[in-house]
Amino acid sequence: MDKKLLFVYNPKAGKALIKNRLADILDIFARAGYETTVAPTQKHGDATEAVAQRQNCYDLVVCSGGDGTLDEVVTGMIRSGFNTPIGYIPAGSTNDFGGSLSLPKNMLRAAEVAVKGRNFPCDIGSFAHEEANDVFVYIAAFGLFTDVSYETAQDIKNVLGHMAYLLEGMKRLSQIRSFHVRASWENTEVEDDFIFGMITNSTSVGGFKNITGKNVKMDDGVFEVTLIKNPRNPVELNNIMLSLLNRDMDTNAMYYFRTAELTLESREPMAWTLDGENGGTHTKVTIKNVCKGIDIRVKNPPSK
Repeated sequence: MDKKLLFVYNPKAGKALIKNRLADILDIFARAGYETTVAPTQKHGDATEAVAQRQNCYDLVVCSGGDGTLDEVVTGMIRSGFNTPIGYIPAGSTNDFGGSLSLPKNMLRAAEVAVKGRNFPCDIGSFAHEEANDVFVYIAAFGLFTDVSYETAQDIKNVLGHMAYLLEGMKRLSQIRSFHVRASWENTEVEDDFIFGMITNSTSVGGFKNITGKNVKMDDGVFEVTLIKNPRNPVELNNIMLSLLNRDMDTNAMYYFRTAELTLESREPMAWTLDGENGGTHTKVTIKNVCKGIDIRVKNPPSK
């Protein structure tokens, strides 16, 4: 074996199914000619550290877990200063990014794609704020529901899957709060009260397909941005929900546009989520699209 592979996985992701698949996955790597170093994660940040501190001898980095694990791996990749192709074996509760790339849900088939697939140069996001410059793979969001995924216990996620996010969010509908935000992009500036905003590079969010708009391309150098205004009454709120579920972005209740760079400023600190993980609380962020910033292994590149 003259090829080296770093395998980073979250043993608790999803329903912890990887425990029953691990030997078969490692066998797939071996049969593809890879000498594999295995790095199971124990806590938040382990995947980032493992990838950031890897040696330059690795030909491939493969990760298994939810989108949060992938986020950590990509963050570590950027911090390392050199790029290695990434294989992804989705094993989380929703796996929006894996679905956007049409990666197999079957873990063994996804492992085959990781070692035999083609490299797809994919956009990622730079998330600059007061303290640092973070990275996200497919979504940065603020407002309604954005803290749901990392406040919902892992065990509940494992049992309920998509419903965990919805059930947790439903508890908060009576407590909707808005943020006064100034948004600036290209030659445009708007200022309004928003209950939710998402900057995405994905065909689904929270398991809902096409909620980010139509004709989404993951290597075009731009994000899809959705900013939802504060509803004045329950009827408006209901109409907003229906518009999202019906993929109808042409409404006065929200702003929807595409851009490569966006700055958001708020009067008070806003909590953010990056790929379903805690992104901190900030009053000003600048989000930039890093066009084709990483190489992801896919079976077939997403259709143009």
